[in-house]
Amino acid sequence: MSSLDDLISRAKLLLSEGHSPGQIADELSLSMETVTWLLTQVKGSTAPKDVHIDWTAVSSQAALVDEMALMLMKRYYGTQENAGAVSPAAGVIVGIALSGIPLATLIAVQEDARLAIYHPSKQNTSEHPVGSISGNFATVTGERCIIVDDVITSGNTMREVVKYLKKHGATPVAIWVIFDKRGIKDVDGVPVFSLFKISRID
Repeated sequence: MSSLDDLISRAKLLLSEGHSPGQIADELSLSMETVTWLLTQVKGSTAPKDVHIDWTAVSSQAALVDEMALMLMKRYYGTQENAGAVSPAAGVIVGIALSGIPLATLIAVQEDARLAIYHPSKQNTSEHPVGSISGNFATVTGERCIIVDDVITSGNTMREVVKYLKKHGATPVAIWVIFDKRGIKDVDGVPVFSLFKISRID
């Protein structure tokens, strides 16, 4: 079975298990456009240009996820030191559900910061989906925040989170991700710090 056939099978299995397209996109680290194509494609049609990232060999091992969290911190603070900038402290680390949560939790422990969880609108299956901060974790109003996730695919979720935080009186100071599939330098003025930039060369 080809990797494309495997992705189609995995996407259809997740859908049959009750996952929304947004949840499938997160699970497979793919854009919504690609997931829609995987679920509805006609044989012989052209797949959208996207890159699938499978980092389960690391993400399934807590000790390795902890190392990735430490690498994100070192990447950020190393850049700040090289630029001669004073690292802005963040009182709240915002983990984007689902894959950003373990990273954000580990980073919050190291940073002695509070933890907030953001549920993106793409995971909401209501007629008018909206994103939101979980009421079971830290509030963001009046706080400096670092946003954490595993992958930037299209940048739409990051734009949504930044907009939400600003609207609710928070100051997002940085975005930390492991993989950046778009080479985005900032999102609405909030700088992006990634460990890996992924490029597709056709």
